[in-house]
Amino acid sequence: MSETVSDEDAPLRQRIADNPRPAIRWILGALVLVAVEFGAFLGLVFRLLSTIGGLFPDNPGVALFSRLEESSEVIPTLLSRSLIPNDGFYNGQQWVDTFLGLEPAYAWLLRVLLIYAYAFIWLGWLWVGYRTFRQHYRYADWTPRDDVVDRLRSHRWGQFGFVLVLIFLVMALFAPALGPTTAEANLRQPYSHYTEFYDEETDEVRNVTVGTANLGSASEGNPDSNVGPWSYDDFGRFHPFGTLTTGKDMFTFLAAGARISLMIGIVSMVGAGLIATGFALLTAYYKGLADLAVVIASDSIQALPVLLVLILASATFSGTWLAELYNGAVMLIAIFVLIQWPFLWRAVRGPAFQIAEEEWIDAAKSFGQKPRTIMRKHMLPYVIGYLLIYTSLTLGGIIIAVAGLSYLGLGITPPTPEWGRAISSGQPYVATASWHISLIPGILITLIVIGFNALGDGIRDAIDPQSGSGSGTAQESKADEAAAGGGGA
Repeated sequence: MSETVSDEDAPLRQRIADNPRPAIRWILGALVLVAVEFGAFLGLVFRLLSTIGGLFPDNPGVALFSRLEESSEVIPTLLSRSLIPNDGFYNGQQWVDTFLGLEPAYAWLLRVLLIYAYAFIWLGWLWVGYRTFRQHYRYADWTPRDDVVDRLRSHRWGQFGFVLVLIFLVMALFAPALGPTTAEANLRQPYSHYTEFYDEETDEVRNVTVGTANLGSASEGNPDSNVGPWSYDDFGRFHPFGTLTTGKDMFTFLAAGARISLMIGIVSMVGAGLIATGFALLTAYYKGLADLAVVIASDSIQALPVLLVLILASATFSGTWLAELYNGAVMLIAIFVLIQWPFLWRAVRGPAFQIAEEEWIDAAKSFGQKPRTIMRKHMLPYVIGYLLIYTSLTLGGIIIAVAGLSYLGLGITPPTPEWGRAISSGQPYVATASWHISLIPGILITLIVIGFNALGDGIRDAIDPQSGSGSGTAQESKADEAAAGGGGA
């Protein structure tokens, strides 16, 4: 006699097959959102594949993926520079080659607003998908995760941090479309691209290289030739954040630099988190010599002066093949992973030991479950929440460290955009008309650090309600956790 499968034991695929309409409705909506930006999605995928392939020297796939990325640009996308252009010029009577003849500033602003509206629509649709799963496909009416989500939804400080982080993530993902110009034309190869402008003296439209236009748009403290925020240069090009000392557009520079900073921070934390989690589970399960060995290794690394290690490692490997991988980003990721995993391991070691002493772990052992299964099914879900807290609190420190290294001339190699290099180049002009060069990237770094810290506070309070504000002891505990999470950077 065959056994019937209960609703609780049925896999998710079976539950969707029994009631496919809600899932199909959500998938169709997601496909529509992907379709309107299909070219951008393809370009991002090919760029990631090209970046990964670049980690292996003489990889023939890099050239192929680069060509595919360029080919994806011809695929129509709703929120692209070609459909909502802003790089036109004023011919003395009206604006030419801009969206609907709008002034470039307003055409650019319209594209930015639509891109962020698109991102928030995606966010809302993902929330609809989560609610659809809870209502139609989850066998349990309630799980502890529901309380975590509900507490996070009512945590205003955490939501504020989430919105800030989302703003910068969108800036990094949509950097090619967000900028008033492209990084390729304005930053990397300015003398291989051209721009048109109206010459009032000759009453004609002239064509010059972007590099030549940049030379005439440099911001070096002189009020008569400075190009500040929300202004146009002498060639009719709009600059939301002004220009750098080289005349390059600052917003394009910072948007492209957001990709570098966030990529280094996120990948570093993922790598360090994987090592820290693996060691935490192993030491909590086996204890004894395993724990002692990891304690000695982590203490040895934590005893090193972090800033000195970063500077020394960056200077030592600056002339090697490792520094050439993705313009030094891979080298920084490797350094941060090596430095950060002991701090994260210390943060999650206590919770791992705590869960290892629970009765259900002993029960699982008595039933003959393998150690790997016990660690994955019974210990990891408890530890992962604490890992999210400390990684979010530490990410801001990573971004500050990357900017600091670039400020010192180490880390990411020029001319790759990086926020710290902008601050360094604008330092001599802080008290002049070109104050924006250092101040704006400094504000952005401050905001993203605040965002990650606020998000970490929200996640912590949602996972552990006892850590919420309300007493001096709780506040001290929160400060200690923040110090433990961010001290590595």
